[in-house]
Order: sequence, then structure tokens, then C-alpha cells
Amino acid sequence: MLPLKLKEIAEAIGAKTNKEIPDIEITNICTDSRDVRPGSIFVALCGERFDGHAFVKTAMEKGALWAVVQKEGDYGTDNLLFVNTTRQAFLDIAGLYRSKFTPKVIAVTGSVGKTTTREMIAAVIKSRYNTLKTENNLNNEVGVPKTILELDESIEAMVLEFGMTNLGEIRELTVPAKPDIAVITCIGTCHIENLGSRENIRKAKLEIIEGLKEGGTLLLNKDNDMLRDICLPKQNVVYYAVEDNTADITAKDIVEQDGETDFVICCKTGEYRAHIPTMGVHNVLNALAGFGAGVAAGMEPEECAKALASFKNTGMRQKVKTCRGVTVVEDCYNANPDSMKAALNTLGAQKTTDGAQKIAVLGDMLELGTVAESSHYEIGKLAAEKADVLFCCGELSRLIAAGAWVNGMKTTAFHFETKEDLAEKLRKTAKPGDIIWLKASRGMKFEDIAEAFYEEN
Repeated sequence: MLPLKLKEIAEAIGAKTNKEIPDIEITNICTDSRDVRPGSIFVALCGERFDGHAFVKTAMEKGALWAVVQKEGDYGTDNLLFVNTTRQAFLDIAGLYRSKFTPKVIAVTGSVGKTTTREMIAAVIKSRYNTLKTENNLNNEVGVPKTILELDESIEAMVLEFGMTNLGEIRELTVPAKPDIAVITCIGTCHIENLGSRENIRKAKLEIIEGLKEGGTLLLNKDNDMLRDICLPKQNVVYYAVEDNTADITAKDIVEQDGETDFVICCKTGEYRAHIPTMGVHNVLNALAGFGAGVAAGMEPEECAKALASFKNTGMRQKVKTCRGVTVVEDCYNANPDSMKAALNTLGAQKTTDGAQKIAVLGDMLELGTVAESSHYEIGKLAAEKADVLFCCGELSRLIAAGAWVNGMKTTAFHFETKEDLAEKLRKTAKPGDIIWLKASRGMKFEDIAEAFYEEN
């Protein structure tokens, strides 16, 4: 990393000390004592299940020059910077470091699709610029600063994903990141248990503009009922949509085949053919955000559309496998009502040969609070319209099965007490040509069902 003066770090985080701060350079910011190397400052982060203060002495013994702490203690050193919270201090250090560089910064948030949209944007941006991006699920108050601290003079663009569970958390991320372009994919019901209403979720997501530069571009999904009427005079608001043709960026001629999608992007400068190696209208929507971010970053529309073909799904998001002639879609990373509906709509749109079945394997959607029961029931009703067979597992998913039963799926919708029982029945049921789509919240670990299905007899 680019060296920072210890004195400027102390000033940026509003630190207090018991001794004069020396004129030295810091070349490594670490939050794990195992990562200490020469020139390090150790930040003692605190979480629900850990307390970095327990490792300050170890970090110093390994060669850390100074430590940032929020608690008094016997650390075996007085090379300490005292702050109100080390969480905020880490964010402030990242903000200081970010100010040393001038990359094009794109930040993404939303209730659904933010990781896929991040990858769509990165596919476009990296075709022109040397790009740093959020990896895996490092989208919180620890992961985002760590990504920012990877900046160097060779980086021309940075794509960041912002997650949150409560109000104020995106503000903490966007202020140090200082994005030039921001994207909100949608406002759904994820985290409604904490925030109480979709209006509060929108308020939390819109915090992203607090770090967005004046005149910066804010890309919004106009198909989403909570985002279509946002007015921000100081920002360049650009709408994208698949269903609403009044948006600035739209799509037409959408054709899905063999798990991939071709379509035409329409905007004020013309029409551009595009291809993405994944399926679903919701992914076309994510691709439009990627296209819009590229154009906002100064790229030509033609190169943005072409670059979408290099997109790659991450983790367990719509990973497609074929086993014994059966197509299996592992969509096991997470689930909420919006992403579950998108999955079922995509499954329903798939073409199958005569006699082949579309099998939805669905589990609980977690963290929905008071809307949990009604949401699961409604998903069951939709499953009856989109799938031929429904297998469910999980306490809340009993309501998915119930919703399917009352909507005409009395003989083809099943609930299982265990994933093992479900997987066994799935192996006996699925035949060559069938499509299986697995979807549940991450905590349900539905990849276990997929692995059991793949096992040979």
C-alpha cells in the first residue's frame, strides 16, 4: 500500500494518545494479528463474537508499530491511538487512503441482485480499465475498507458492493468510498425484520448518495415500485428497466437458450446487441445496470454491450450442472421473496422436451419478520404456476407447500422433514430432460441436497 504518515492517520481518526506521535510511515493496516508485518498498525476491531483488543499484545510482539484501540488495557505498550470506536476508525483510515487516489469508483447496493450486478459492472469496466472490486461477500464495514486499502497507483477503477442490515450502515461505507457512480438494484423485503418497512429499507439504501460526488450518476431500477420516482436535483439520475419502456436504458428481443441470453439494449444513443452467459430476465436487468455504469464511466456503448459476454456468476448463484441427463440449477447462496420470484419465473420460462418436468426445490427464506408467513405462502402459489413438481424442506417452507396445494398442486407439491429425505425422493423422481432449481436462504445449506443428488447409487 501507499505509505501513510502515522500523524495523518491519528488526525483522520481523531485519536488521543499518551505520548508524542513520531514522524513515521505506516505501510500496512491490519485487523488480524496474523497479518502483521513490518510497518504495520493494528486496528483492534470489536464484533459480536470477537474482540481484537485480546490480540493487541500479540500484534505488538509480532512487530506492529502502533495499535488503534477503544478500550484501556494492559497491552504491553503505550504506542496506542485511542478512539471512540475502532469500527469507525478503520473506515476513516480507508477514507484517508482513498483520498490519495483518483480511480473511477462504482458502488452497488440493493435488496436483491447486488452481487450479480457488481459482477456485471466489473465485467464491463475491466474491459477498459485496470479494476479492483469487492471479492466474495466482503461488502460490510470490514470488507469495504479492506478492499479500499488494496488501491495502488495502477488501479483505474474500483467496483464496490455495499451490504447492510440497519439504517446508517451504507452511510458508513459510502462516505469513505466517495463513489462517482452508484447503483441501487431494487428495494425488496430483505432485512425488513430489522427495518420494519420497505420505506425504511429505501431510506437505508439511498444513504449511498451521501458519498456520491455532486453531479455523479445514480443508476436506478425503474421496474421497482420504490425507486421509479426518485428525484435528486444534485445527481444525474439514470433509470434502467426491462418492463418500463420509459426508462433511459431498456432491453428488447430477449431470447434465452441453453442457459444463456441474447437481447438488445436500447438507449438514447442507439441499439446494441448483447449476450450474457446466464439466464433470467432479472439478469438482463442486472446487465443493463452494468451497461449503464460503463457508459457513465466514459466507455462507448458498443464496448459496454460487448463486454457483458465476459460476465461470470460467483459462488452458488445460478450455478448450472448436468447430472444423469438432469439439469440442476444451484441457486443456494441466499433467498428472499424477490429473488425467489425471479427464480421461479426463470424456471417457468425454460423450455423442456415432451414429458420433462420443471422441479422447484425450495426452502425457508430467513429474516423476514412479520411478513415471513405470508411471503412463504405467496411463493407457494407462484410455484404452482411455474413448476410441475415442488419439493420443500424447512419449517417456514411448510407454508410454501400449503400455498401450492391451494393453487392446484395437491398431488405434486411435497414437504420433507429433512434434506436427506428430500434428496432421496429427488433422486427417484428426476428423469433425463428434467430441470431442478434449488433455492433457499444461505442458512438452509441447500447445496447439501445438490451434493446428495449428484452421488452415484
